[in-house]
Formats: sequence, C-alpha cells, structure tokens
Amino acid sequence: MSTPHTARDLDTSRPHSARMYDYYLGGKDHFEVDKEAAETVAAAYPGIFVCARENRAFMHRATRVLAQEHGIRQWLDIGTGIPTEPNLHQVAQAVVPEAKVVYADNDPLVLKYAERLMRSTPQGRTTYIEADVNQPEGLLDAPELAEVLDLSQPVALSLNALMHFVTDAQDPYGIVDRLLSALPSGSALALSHCTPDFDPSTWEKVTEIYTNAGTPVQFRSQQDVGRFFAGLRLLEPGITVGHRWRPDAPDGTAAATEQPTDAQVSLWTGVGIKP
Repeated sequence: MSTPHTARDLDTSRPHSARMYDYYLGGKDHFEVDKEAAETVAAAYPGIFVCARENRAFMHRATRVLAQEHGIRQWLDIGTGIPTEPNLHQVAQAVVPEAKVVYADNDPLVLKYAERLMRSTPQGRTTYIEADVNQPEGLLDAPELAEVLDLSQPVALSLNALMHFVTDAQDPYGIVDRLLSALPSGSALALSHCTPDFDPSTWEKVTEIYTNAGTPVQFRSQQDVGRFFAGLRLLEPGITVGHRWRPDAPDGTAAATEQPTDAQVSLWTGVGIKP
C-alpha cells in the first residue's frame, strides 16, 4: 500500500461534481454549496438520483463480469469520486481476492478520504493517486501506478460518469485512446456517460447549471459514446442504458420494486475488450 498524499485545502467556494454526486447517492461528504447546486439539478431533472444509483450498479455488475468471465485481475479507475461502499476494489476482491486496483482523481476531498480506498485484501493491492484524466501521460507515468499494476497484463480501464466532464475541446477520444494504447490485448474499457438523447430540453438545463457553477460538461448521444469503444470488441448488449446492461448479473444492491424509465436513467453504458 502506498503512503497517502497530504490533501490540499478544500475549495468550498463553489460546488464540485464529485461532492454533488455524493449528495445524489445520499452520502454525507459534501458541503452546503454542493447540496444547493445538486438540488438545482434535481429540480430540473428529478431522475438524477436514479441516474446516480444506476451508474453505481452498472459499475458493480461490469466489475463482476470482467472478473468472473474475462479473467481481469487489475483495474485502473479514473474519476473515482468520494468513496461509497462497496467500492470497486471491494467488488473485484470479493470475486478474486488477489485483484489489484489503482484509483485516480484530482479532487482534494477524494484525497482526504483515500484511506477508505486502500483497505485491500491481504492477497490484493490498492492505491490512490492524485491525477487528472486530461493529463494521461502524467497519470500513466505515476510511480504509484507502476508499483501496483503490471501493464504487461490485462487491465480494466474504468471511466464511470467521467467523460461528460471532458468537453470536445479537451480531446476526450484522444485521451481514452492514449490510455488504452498503454494497455495490452485482453484489457477492457468499462464506461458510463450521461446523455440528452431521451430528454434534450432537460439536459440542456442540466448543462447550463453545471457550466454556470464552473464545471463545463458535454453530455453525448449514443453514437458519440460509441466512439469511445472504437477498435474494441463490445460485450453484449453493446451500448445500452445503464439499467439494461446485464441486469441479470448480480450487483450487490437490492432489486428496485419498479424499473426506472430510460429517460430517468439517461446513462449510456458499455464494456469493450481490446483485441
């Protein structure tokens, strides 16, 4: 286990997407400014709580499928967010105790709680690195990553609800391609991405709220989300709404009494394998 860094001072003057997501999930690691912004989003899009829950459930199912059916034993999870149990390493290590997980995020609040992310099984390893997805070279060159992951062996790149915070001007497809290019054959991409496809006017309002709060976003269509998987072999059922991706695969959460609508979830998800 690597030694945690010292967290920078937290900026509580404006809302942060990771802390807003914590609020959507019913967590307690956020500030009043985050709660106010999140409630503004919820007023425009009440389904945001369903979206957050289904995003988390997709991550659980995708992790289990990759571990059980595709032999994945290593994960690189970028845009980790504030720890919410079960975290990815807990899901993976419940299937394969020797699983190794590197978490990466650039939010000092996540850094503050990083100890939660490093409670590995004795057989496995986990660590946290402070890194920005917009700087893939720095992330891949981080010594902490090399201490835990063997990049000559397959790695699952986990990008959950992250890439809609990377606008086209920031070259999102180039970033994902660079990250995947560092991983060998048999590696995987598990990605979820919010979309305006089912309710464009509502998502236009959500875009405005985040942008005005200082967090530029770009929500994408199914076709544009599919571009992240160029050159990969998509697992069935392909690019689909979050709650429809392998719903029969156990995700460790209680089954909902009523299935959400596609518009409530508004989240494209997919898993692809690198040839």
